[in-house]
Amino acid sequence: MSGGAAPSGTLLGFDFGEKRLGVAVGETATRLAHPVATLAIEATQARLEAIARLVAEWRPAGFVVGLPRHADGGPHEIARLAGKFARRLEARFGLPVACVDETLTSAEAAARLREAGARPRDAGGLDAMAAAVILQSYLEGAAPAAAPARTDEDEERKP
Repeated sequence: MSGGAAPSGTLLGFDFGEKRLGVAVGETATRLAHPVATLAIEATQARLEAIARLVAEWRPAGFVVGLPRHADGGPHEIARLAGKFARRLEARFGLPVACVDETLTSAEAAARLREAGARPRDAGGLDAMAAAVILQSYLEGAAPAAAPARTDEDEERKP
């Protein structure tokens, strides 16, 4: 995350695309992410307004944005736009944003949808599921587990 330690609580994850934006929600305490919506909005301002409604509903502590890379590890053309999107999120909402590698998330999302009996391209389900895969990878790899509550007894043991 930009600006220091990773936040705890609710996070919104995004699979950025020029035509559609997949959205997922997750919790650092449970380390679980779920698809929420696909925003089929191309205009930046309209996207930010739709995201503002999601922010009001979910009250996230931060955001996670997937940055695409080619299979050889090189940056994908859309990565620059996804990075710009991440900077806009941070500026607009004042919340930290983590950018994570989203290599092969669409393939994993399609597989998950097939396992659930859904067709991957139906109603943008693939984009929302890809956002969930991106956010899940962040929760499993980067977010620290919730620390156990400290007691007065713990404080007394300090040298």
